[in-house]
Amino acid sequence: MVQKIKLPQVDGSFFTHQLGEPASFELASQPFQSRIAFSAAHVVNNPFADVNPLSTPAIDWETTLQYRHYLWSLGLSVAEAMDTAQRGMGLNWEQAKELISRSVAEARVVDGRIACGAGTDHLVPAPNLTLADVEAAYEEQCSYIEGCGGQIIMMASRALAACAKGPEDYKKVYGNILRQVSSPVILHWLGDMFDPALQGYWGYDDVGRAMDVCLSIIAEHASKVDGIKISLLDADKEIEMRRRLPEGVKMYTGDDFNYPELIKGDDQGYSHALLGIFDAIAPAAAAALQALDHDNLDYYNKILEKTVPLSRHIFSKPTFSYKTGIIFMAYLNGHQSHFRMIGGSESARSVIHLTKLFVLADQAGLLQDPSLAVKRMNQYLKLAGMN
Repeated sequence: MVQKIKLPQVDGSFFTHQLGEPASFELASQPFQSRIAFSAAHVVNNPFADVNPLSTPAIDWETTLQYRHYLWSLGLSVAEAMDTAQRGMGLNWEQAKELISRSVAEARVVDGRIACGAGTDHLVPAPNLTLADVEAAYEEQCSYIEGCGGQIIMMASRALAACAKGPEDYKKVYGNILRQVSSPVILHWLGDMFDPALQGYWGYDDVGRAMDVCLSIIAEHASKVDGIKISLLDADKEIEMRRRLPEGVKMYTGDDFNYPELIKGDDQGYSHALLGIFDAIAPAAAAALQALDHDNLDYYNKILEKTVPLSRHIFSKPTFSYKTGIIFMAYLNGHQSHFRMIGGSESARSVIHLTKLFVLADQAGLLQDPSLAVKRMNQYLKLAGMN
């Protein structure tokens, strides 16, 4: 049955959109061979909790963990308690601890790979924060993750960005933490388009000079660094850094604009993946990575090229609001029964933005059940007073 829906436009008029057929992705059960692929995973709000949504996170644990099992079932690894899970933007450290412990336990059940974000977000903001405070916060979170049995993703620190006087302070803090961890960590360089509080990270606004500092830290502690995820939305900068990494240290792309070419790579190397968009395009990502394992570049390109317009839209400015689009996709595809977010972040994108997301998701073949997607889009528009 052909599905049609009336959708709003920015001038207040409506147009009729006819949905296409959902894509039929070729999926295999074996793990990926040529690339490591982490999907940063979102959390599902509990809409029945009687709490202040702006201050008290309420998580639907069963549905949240079911989604992680879905990602593992596709062969993807899970990056837990990251910015996609609204870390520092609705999800506090106390809730993140429970999320990490529960998810690591679930990963063991299915032999799924998981890595977890360690940061400093439990520090109380204050003008007198010191480097010692930042180190202690990192130590606490890293120790907790290793105690649960998870791999550490050492997230960028707002507190460090606020109190560091220059690159030497970053070298000191990262060096002290890396000397203490038991197993190699994944570093995370998150650009200020994702979090404005991280402007000037590594001690410089200039990306080239900041990269030099980061690379010097990695070179000095290479045995404790599994890899680095960079989220700068600049393919050329990622490739430059990838080529300068010490042997054995991986590049994990966090570029939600240019991921197909970065993962595919060139004659001098390639990037693995640690991406927020993989949450929204999980079956397409899994099918493409399996195609890459079999050197089927035509199929790889065909799948992922269709997802790029959707990803670029979801991650359009203000980039940090991308979580709203990720969760709207989960709602449209039936992975959760509602479109409510912790922190009330469902309101962070406009009706027109989410309407365009719907169309782009359909064009990418990513609305897995078109009739359900139409029903839910209509429910959303009705709630917004447009239907």
